[in-house]
Amino acid sequence: MTPHELSFDAMGCQIRLVIDEPLDPSHPAPSAAAEDARRWLADFDARMSRFRADSELCALNRDPRSAVPASALLRATVAAALWAAERSGGLVDPTLLGALERAGYSTSLAGVDPAPLRDALAHAPTRAPAQPTPAALWREVRVDDTAGIIHRPPGIRLDSGGAGKGLAADAMAHRLAGYSRVAIDCGGDVRVAGAATRAQPFDVEIEHPLSGEPAHSFALGDGAVATSGIGTRIWQADGGYAHHLIDPSTGRPAWTGLIQVTAIAPTALEAETLSKAALLSGPERAREVLAQYGGALIHDEGAVELVGSLQFEEVPA
Repeated sequence: MTPHELSFDAMGCQIRLVIDEPLDPSHPAPSAAAEDARRWLADFDARMSRFRADSELCALNRDPRSAVPASALLRATVAAALWAAERSGGLVDPTLLGALERAGYSTSLAGVDPAPLRDALAHAPTRAPAQPTPAALWREVRVDDTAGIIHRPPGIRLDSGGAGKGLAADAMAHRLAGYSRVAIDCGGDVRVAGAATRAQPFDVEIEHPLSGEPAHSFALGDGAVATSGIGTRIWQADGGYAHHLIDPSTGRPAWTGLIQVTAIAPTALEAETLSKAALLSGPERAREVLAQYGGALIHDEGAVELVGSLQFEEVPA
């Protein structure tokens, strides 16, 4: 049976689903499963978007109370963002919404052509690794699943960012556990699942942000890969250029010497977190961030550097 493929737009990016035959003939056909996944993700997007005034996330950010009742989905999304902050040592900080807005990212950039990356790099400030902020406001946010409440000081606004995409990809993989091979691509956050992927992995291609040509390709079995970069969400601002990856210590876009990072991990949430943490860390520290599972760094001048499992072409299956 030929795998069923479905592509659509959601969460400000293109989503692509590939679903192979079911393990049990009583399961819905792959085409029906893909439509169910599409509806689920559309609901996730509507409820968790920071760009929709009627979303649950925006309602949380507006709420003047310190303890806010929240749905299971909102609690899971906030918990994922807090996990990413902890895993990255505070570099992937979900409390930087105000800084994002001040940089010019107050509305969705879906469908907006990015500014030329080469021009932005030519006018960017001196490169330096990002640092977590000592304030670490994300540590003041707490999810209470027993009471169904999110606790946070009023005024702290949250952005689930890439953690939301990673969580969604992992959740869809769980929903599609009854199929032999599944691949979910949420705008560069890719989750591969299914028992048959160990024998028949999916081919993954990393696109070079400067040339648009393939930078590297590899096979991935059960697991995840995520790519974070500054090339797709970059714009002109205040006579210069800005992008969406913020240095928590300065509240301004980070220019670290890396323009794109791809990370491999067991889950899309962790791969997304590691890719952002590595890019924000700059070249030297990025190698350490990616060492456990592997990945790829693309430097300002365009050089591609493979790390860990990709360096030796031993991607875990």
